[in-house]
Formats: sequence, structure tokens, C-alpha cells
Amino acid sequence: MSNQVIVLSEKELPKVLRFYETNKVTRNAPGVIFAAKIADTSITAYRSGKVLFQGAGADREAARWGTVTKVTPSGAKGDTLPANFASLSVLGSDETGTGDFFGPVTVAACFVSSDQIELVKELGVKDSKQLTDAYMQHIAEDLKRVVTYSVLTLDTIKYNEIQSRGWSQGKIKAILHNQALQQVLDQMHPVLPEHILIDQFAERRVYYNYLKDESSIIQDKVFFSTKAENLHVSVAIASILARVAFLEAMDQLSTKAGVTLPKGAGPKVDQIACQIIRKKGEPFLHSITKVHFANTQKALNLAYKK
Repeated sequence: MSNQVIVLSEKELPKVLRFYETNKVTRNAPGVIFAAKIADTSITAYRSGKVLFQGAGADREAARWGTVTKVTPSGAKGDTLPANFASLSVLGSDETGTGDFFGPVTVAACFVSSDQIELVKELGVKDSKQLTDAYMQHIAEDLKRVVTYSVLTLDTIKYNEIQSRGWSQGKIKAILHNQALQQVLDQMHPVLPEHILIDQFAERRVYYNYLKDESSIIQDKVFFSTKAENLHVSVAIASILARVAFLEAMDQLSTKAGVTLPKGAGPKVDQIACQIIRKKGEPFLHSITKVHFANTQKALNLAYKK
């Protein structure tokens, strides 16, 4: 099924609505102001001025009114995607927390069907790096009610245990991505996505080498790309849900620590870690951090310096 999107001005949009008025249908969804269905195409207009055309005649009908919007993210590296990839039904995955000394690693996978794309955009989805933490927390629950998803949280105690056994961050992430994708596919069964897109953190060969001992490995129709949140909204939502899970875990750990835990791995992190060592001891610090980070030794040096 073809999908096309055009963006119209306030002046242009009424012309489209009048044209399809006799084919109007009821569609109760957030942001939808008009919907119609003709023999081979469904038409959905949104408050934002976007009009979505779906079906065999989508290209023809979209061409009546304007130019199809296309976004080509700059700097993305990885597999070559189909030209209309952004409008397809895709299962995407992303992770966060791997660069933070405090807190867990969280991975999310999310399936967005082609007919949900404009809806989730109306709910506020875009590149999560352009969204504030507060805004992501605000829209996360609405998104969860719309899409099929899985969120996995690897807490710091388990992280430190498997990392001490020689597991690299790459292997940890690969296994979590694979598990999250499998959980979404299980929920979707027997429906299958047109494609799967993984926000790339390792080359394909390396990624699958990490998974060589897993009993179930997701490989069919899988693409890898950096900046994947700009290539399909499924990855953008996965990024948001992973971030919100990470923030929730950080809030809980901050309460346990009695201090607001900073994100990242910079000098402020060392200072707070030092305070925690002095108040609660090294074992407690280890329970809420990724111990192999250089911040551990920096905090110890600060805590015990004369």
C-alpha cells in the first residue's frame, strides 16, 4: 500500500476537504479534522495541515494538491532504505543510558503501522534529541496507548555483574535490542512489520556476532542506520520510551541516594559520586552506577584525598 503526505496552508486545506466532501467518513482519532474514502484511497486531514493519502491511488490523489514531503536526514550512515521508508509499517528500536555513570541501560522497541504515522506525529513525536525530558514524559503515556511496544531496563546491579564477566556494552545492547524486538513481534503475531530498523551502534556483522549464542535472533527484514530516529517515527518513539524509562529509574535512584543524580559522565558526576561515598559508602555507590566507568576512580580520589 502506498502512503503519501502533503502539507497545505490554511487557505489550501478547505479546497481539499470540499473536493472529498461527498466521500466523507467518520474517523475518531486525535488531531483528525476530516477523513474520506474513495475507491482506491483513504484521505485523512490533520489540524497541522498535513493530509495523508493511503492506498493504490495515493500518489495520484496527493499529486492533485501539492508536493509530497520528504525528509532526508543529514549525516545518517548505514543501510540504504527504500525511498518511501518513512511511510511504511516499521518496527524500530533504540536505547539510552549507556553513556551515563548513574542509572540503568534502557532499550525500547516500537511498532508503528503506516496508518498510525500521522497520528503519532500529531501526538508530538519527532527526533527525541529535539525534545525536553519533561515533554517526552508528557507524551509517553499517550504514545503507549496507541502503539505496540516493549521497554527493557537493565539495572546497574545486573549491568555490573554481566560486565564483570567480560560482556562489552555492545554485546549488552545487542542482546537487549534483540529481546525487545522479539517481545514486540510476539505481541503483534501473526502480523509482521514491513521492515525492522535498529538505531545503529555496531556494524551488522558485529551486531550479529554478539547474538551468536542467543536461542532466537531477529534477522529478517532488518535495517541498521545511525540517526534512525529521523528515518522513521517507530525509532523516534522507541527513543522516547527508552528515555522516559531511564528518567523514571533515575528519579527512584535519586530518592535512594538522597541527592539528585546528574546524567552523563562529566565532572559534576564525580562530585556527586564523591558525596555519596562519604555519606553512604562505596558499596552503595557501586549499586547505582556503572562501576567500570572512569568516574568510579575519580570519585574515590576525591573522597579520600587528604
